[in-house]
Amino acid sequence: MTHHILFLPGDGIGPEVMAEAKRVLEWFKTKRKLALEISEDVVGGAAIEKHSVPLAPETLAKAKQADAVMLGAVGGPKWAQMPYDKRPEQGLLSLRKELGLFANLRPAIVFDALIEASTLKPEIVRGLDIMIVRELTGGVYFGEPRGISDIGNGERRGINTQVYTTSEIIRIARVAFDLAHKRGKKVCSCEKSNVMESGMLWREEVTKLHAAEYKDIELSHIYADNCAMQLLRAPKQFDIILTDNLFGDILSDEAAMLTGSLGMLPSASLGAADKSGKQPAMYEPIHGSAPDIAGQDKANPLASILSAALMLRTSFDLAEEANMIDTAVRAVLNSGIRTADIAAGGIKPVGTKAMGDAVLQALGKLQNNQ
Repeated sequence: MTHHILFLPGDGIGPEVMAEAKRVLEWFKTKRKLALEISEDVVGGAAIEKHSVPLAPETLAKAKQADAVMLGAVGGPKWAQMPYDKRPEQGLLSLRKELGLFANLRPAIVFDALIEASTLKPEIVRGLDIMIVRELTGGVYFGEPRGISDIGNGERRGINTQVYTTSEIIRIARVAFDLAHKRGKKVCSCEKSNVMESGMLWREEVTKLHAAEYKDIELSHIYADNCAMQLLRAPKQFDIILTDNLFGDILSDEAAMLTGSLGMLPSASLGAADKSGKQPAMYEPIHGSAPDIAGQDKANPLASILSAALMLRTSFDLAEEANMIDTAVRAVLNSGIRTADIAAGGIKPVGTKAMGDAVLQALGKLQNNQ
């Protein structure tokens, strides 16, 4: 079976880091005879420049037809003054909405070779491996009413609505509980049910689903502010954190920095499978477009490369090949090769392409040893 992948490099460092992920996948096509068909298009600011919109209809059509989408990053100061509904970020939000990507999986893993890159003490983060399951298409980012209005007397009012339904909560909770069966059988559900009705509904629905179908999973509940504190105090107490769109956005970035660098972490955004079993999916590094270093061969491509591994494992059930990428990345880090964001102790950093070269060399060694 041929797997069709659409690359959307986007803006800033997106094209640079995605180029290295593409080289890794091309290596698997050549060396492992994987049936991968890769096409490419534009999104975000790049799409604005080409099509005058952040996501062209023909690009969306390609994304819907693909078996998986690999996204780089969107946005930059060039488009910062545009209306919200026309900014590059709208291209990303539209992809999530139109593809029905309601579940965002964000792992936070500390590599032994990078323990010193974390700002926390080594004993706090050593061996850390947690997963944040974030609801992605509901909540305050999509709720109505929203907007800014003039209310007279020189006053304006900004409104965003936090809203969730039973079905939205249940479907994301199922993702977390099902994933827990493959991990530590432990889910911590995070909300603010003490002050928000949407949080109260979230807790009630997650609790009912757990009691009805997932009694073998350990379920706990935590308020979002306490969760933020606990991630700094004792992050290894968590295995899977289940949370909504807003809190997931914030907490996943906090969890990422426990690892030492946003440049190291992949993510997956998944939708519901159709009748044929095809599941829409988009994979992306969690770092932004980093326009300050774009085009300078400084960006860390490992998060994009690891996103490719996550894609092979999750969408295509190619665990062996995904494990090869993970192993190659660990080997590169253990050898002391670093990009600037993870370099320390006088290590001279390498560039984006050189890091990609190192991963390809490590893959070659793994191939030869098999």
